[in-house]
Amino acid sequence: MKNHPRVRIAPSPSGNLHIGTARSALFNFLFAKKEKGTFIVRIEDTDKERSKEEYEENILEGLSWLGLSWNEFYKQSESGEIYRKHLKKMIDAGSVYLSKEDIKKPGQRSEVIRFKNPNRKITFTDIIRGDVTFDSTELGDFIVARSEDEPLYHLAAVIDDHEMEVSHVIRGEDHVSNTPRQILIQEAIGANRPIYAHIPLILAPDRTKLSKRHGAISVVEFRESGYLPQALINYMALLGWNPGTDQEVLSIDELVEQFDLTRVQKGGAIFDEEKLKWINTEHKKLLTDKELEVELEKIKNRVRVMWENPSEVTLERLTGVLKVSGSIYTTLAEQEVFIEETGLKDYILNEPDYEPEQLKWKKQKDLEGTKRHLTQVRDALNLLDENKFTAENIKKTIWQYAEKEGRGDVLWPMRFALSGKEKSPDPFSLAGIFGKELTISRINHALIKLQKNVSS
Repeated sequence: MKNHPRVRIAPSPSGNLHIGTARSALFNFLFAKKEKGTFIVRIEDTDKERSKEEYEENILEGLSWLGLSWNEFYKQSESGEIYRKHLKKMIDAGSVYLSKEDIKKPGQRSEVIRFKNPNRKITFTDIIRGDVTFDSTELGDFIVARSEDEPLYHLAAVIDDHEMEVSHVIRGEDHVSNTPRQILIQEAIGANRPIYAHIPLILAPDRTKLSKRHGAISVVEFRESGYLPQALINYMALLGWNPGTDQEVLSIDELVEQFDLTRVQKGGAIFDEEKLKWINTEHKKLLTDKELEVELEKIKNRVRVMWENPSEVTLERLTGVLKVSGSIYTTLAEQEVFIEETGLKDYILNEPDYEPEQLKWKKQKDLEGTKRHLTQVRDALNLLDENKFTAENIKKTIWQYAEKEGRGDVLWPMRFALSGKEKSPDPFSLAGIFGKELTISRINHALIKLQKNVSS
């Protein structure tokens, strides 16, 4: 590309940053980065009644969290003089005119400014959709401003794009119908026509318009749910675009390198939160130790509330179990479900409660054998130094005996003694998390249960 492109995302602060706008911002960002261009954020706040400061803050917060850093920033509300200048020229040139309009109260009329439609066919070339033709006659003489001080969307957007030298307009396909009006205004003010690329809408799984329960929630809410920004970026990029390979987990650098607008599809993109969760899981596996600690701290903060301020030792045990079980690689909500359904609270906070028969592996003939194996395990672990009491060393200490006597016969009662659950992490990991003292204590507790049962 001879000249570096200039692209923009122009959200209205009349609502939070949702996934549709965020995906449009991402495509603009990736294109600008790929072509060494400029990415502009422009807040379209000319609608004073609907524009709210808290929405603007939400939009900028969401873009920042996603890592979509902008090169230039503008607010339409600060461009009043520029709009007035262009509108005056249009009035003088006769391309717009004052028009009397009925307003809500009967008998009252108000003046607006209308564009004088030349009533002709307009064709523009879209990178994604090819040539698109409209007959502007169908549009009539459309309103472009309420007054010389109040430009409406089409006029303000065209003037902004012209003044900011926007070269490419990359936006949702719901804006296709806006394009003929904007081209007519471009011609009236002597602006260059940008290159258009209208990307597909994001649809719910049933192919209806995306609703709040199907992902049309604030990007900041995705953050609060435990999604990683790099995962959401990765997933949004695949909504309507693909790299032309089977690769689905991509870093932002890989997305920039491979992004190509000609690979954007025409059809609607289906929002699938299960796919998003999977991508989030894959990105969490790529976290550094430092980044993982940040994610674990989020879980701890939630559990502090769930478990009424447990001790730090208990929290360390919990996060240790989550790490080895793999459930760290889900959203915060699913981690809470995992904690609840697997009874982690039962065996992390308290001595597990179970019947002696449950300690016996299914192929073990009697409880005497189970007692003998657990005694052997306890005695071996007693010889292991506290400082070396790690999952790896515990496995080395017990493994040869387990191989000889039968892994199920030896390891099942050990794991059940530690957790009291049929499903839990392996006994080496559990013992490493609990530490020597608690591990030996729980095995002794199991041996007492077995002794009482055998004696009776």
